[in-house]
This record gives sequence, C-alpha cells and structure tokens, in this order.
Amino acid sequence: MKKLLSLLLVLNLWCCVYADTIEGRVFERSEKAQNRIIDKATGKGINGAKIVFPKENYHTKTNKNGYFELDTSINGTSIMSVQKDKYKPFSMTVSEKTFEKPLEISIEKSNAHNISIDANMYHLGDGSFSDNSANAGEFRSNVLGPFYTKRFNLRNINLHTPVYLVVGSIIGIDTLLARTMGQNKRPNAYASPPEVFFNGNKIAEIQINGDGQKIKIPSNLIRKNGANEVTIKTGRNLMQTSYVDYDDIEFMNLLIEN
Repeated sequence: MKKLLSLLLVLNLWCCVYADTIEGRVFERSEKAQNRIIDKATGKGINGAKIVFPKENYHTKTNKNGYFELDTSINGTSIMSVQKDKYKPFSMTVSEKTFEKPLEISIEKSNAHNISIDANMYHLGDGSFSDNSANAGEFRSNVLGPFYTKRFNLRNINLHTPVYLVVGSIIGIDTLLARTMGQNKRPNAYASPPEVFFNGNKIAEIQINGDGQKIKIPSNLIRKNGANEVTIKTGRNLMQTSYVDYDDIEFMNLLIEN
C-alpha cells in the first residue's frame, strides 16, 4: 500500500512539472479576502470568467460568486487577461505586489457594436533584445516577425459615434519617452514607436507601455460592408545603423469599441 501511494505521489508531481498549461482550481473555500471578478454595471460576481496569465502558462476560472484563487507565483511583471462570453475582453499588467491585497476587477458587457478582434498574445520583433528592455522578463510568445495583421468585418458598426481600436495591454516598447518614464533601463539606445495602420493608413504611434490604450479610427477609413484590416508594426532601434534591429514587443487583446 505504501509503495502504491508513493507511486501515485510521484506521478502527480510529474504531471504538475511537465504540464504545458497549469489550470487553477475553482475556488470554493472561504471567499472573504479573495480575488474577484464583478460586473461593472451590477457589482455582482461573474461565474465562469476565465483568468489567463500567458507568461506563467496558467489559467483558472471564477466560481459562482466571481471569486478565484491564484495557484501560481508571479515573478516580476506579467499580463493578466480576463475573458467571458458577452463581456469585453480585459487585460492588465500585474506584478507580485498586485496580489498582496485582494484584487477586485470589474468588467463590462459588450454590445453589438463592440468587436473582439483578437484575444491572443503576440510577440513582434526579431527575438533579439536586451535584459534592460522594457518588460523583457515577460516575453513568452514565439516571435511573429516585425508586424501583425488581422482582417475582420464591421457590419454592425455605428459611424455616427466615435470608433476606437483598443489595445488591451502592450509591453516591451523602448522609445525615448518610455525610457524617460522609467519603463526600460537602456541608457544608450532607444527605438522608434510601434505604428498602427487601419486599411493601409497610419492612424497612430504607441509611445509607451500600458493597458487599455485607445486609438480613434477615422470614420472615412472604415469599410462597413467589407473587410477591414489592422496592422501593427514594431519600431526599430534608432542607435543601430549597421543593420535593422527591431524592437521586441508583446501585446494582447485587440478590440473595436463603438
């Protein structure tokens, strides 16, 4: 019997160490002083919201009252994403200090004019970056290349009200402004900002790292009855002239808000 228990313990530890993704338990014990996801309009807890930490390969879900337990360690800064059907995707940059006290996050319901373009995390650049680069310790995804493009339809969009592209979270930007704000520690180098294009037209530059950055889309560029296209191009190291050195960045959650 002791041998059987020992074997089961070893197998359990092996599964925990070698699993590609760690799944947290739905939290059912004492809910007081625990993390919670609530509805922004009602203040009620949301059942079954998925919480994802891509860097840690970890995900869990809220219980019937919106509470969740964090069964993983957060080392340094990381991106946390919250996903739930009929709600706008939400993401934020967190660290181990974020969870020193109970965290309560409110998310809001989506409507027919809000479109989630992409909820995945992407890494742009060339895979060559300094440890002093902004959020370098967070980089997790495989390198896609210097740009990202996504096509989608906007049939239900209302062109009489402002339309925004929302970047849920973006990290790794090494612009001069980001350096001035203390977001990276590269003393002798900085990069041009990532550029955002809509249907082939440049609509913005992203100068700093952060969450929930909104970019207004000119209404004359929107194709209501056809395919639209968003492209994000990463910047280049402006101090490197002998070859093209792309700035490595990662972003997550793209949303059209109307």
